[in-house]
Amino acid sequence: MQIGILSNSADWSLDPATMARMVESAGIESLFLGEHSHIPASRESPYPGGENGEMPAGYDRTYDLFVALTAAALATTTLKVGSGICQLVQRDPIHTAKAVASLDALSGGRVVLVVGASWNLEEMRNHGTDPDTRYELLEERALAMREIWTRDEATFHGEFVNFDRIWSWPKPIQDPMPIFIGGNSPGSEERALRAGTGWAPLDIPGAGVPDRIRAYTEQAAADGVTTSALGVGGELSPQIIEDYTESGAERWLHYIPMTGDAGEFERELERVLSVRTEFIGAA
Repeated sequence: MQIGILSNSADWSLDPATMARMVESAGIESLFLGEHSHIPASRESPYPGGENGEMPAGYDRTYDLFVALTAAALATTTLKVGSGICQLVQRDPIHTAKAVASLDALSGGRVVLVVGASWNLEEMRNHGTDPDTRYELLEERALAMREIWTRDEATFHGEFVNFDRIWSWPKPIQDPMPIFIGGNSPGSEERALRAGTGWAPLDIPGAGVPDRIRAYTEQAAADGVTTSALGVGGELSPQIIEDYTESGAERWLHYIPMTGDAGEFERELERVLSVRTEFIGAA
């Protein structure tokens, strides 16, 4: 199982190119960045992590996701770059399919896309998205993008996404283009099997997420579906790596909060390497 880094980059933090070079130099496989198009000033939706629903500093100042990932890709040679997550329910699927395919082509096939249904209800409403149907919307947009990536002339007709016979190039280098459906809500695994190439749940201590991944991969194998999974979390230990490895996950994304301090970021990378070495030594 690979270990990657999940973080964010804003106008006050380490820039994505610097972060990417540091991650690649450390010998870590991947860097994933999150996105928010904006943060509504009302702040009615509590952040689904941390204490008291308080949102981490800097979410209102993040760079555009695909601009940031392009900077990261062009600053490196082997590093995989990914979204953690791409707020697909707030994005036009045709534009997003073009952005992903362009980045995959320019990076030499180094993109891993994780998409989700978001948590900020006011933010998605500002994009015209109804929170009550966001999961269905997520699934359709993911399926529509996969049609665009794989067909010279793509057509899609659903409840939320409709287009007849379109041409869209470039196509991704990777085939299939990795697209993980994120989320822990009931039905997430089924959405991932229907619409993605993998499932990306958030690790919640004590919630049995590795067991869910194991059941997910077993169901996929029984259905003859080629798929994979990755775990996301802020904690890291040899036991966590072992649990997720045994579950069948292909990657663990270790979350590092945004920082403008290169030394602090480097220390977090060193901690990841230390845990990885400890796991390998115990395996």
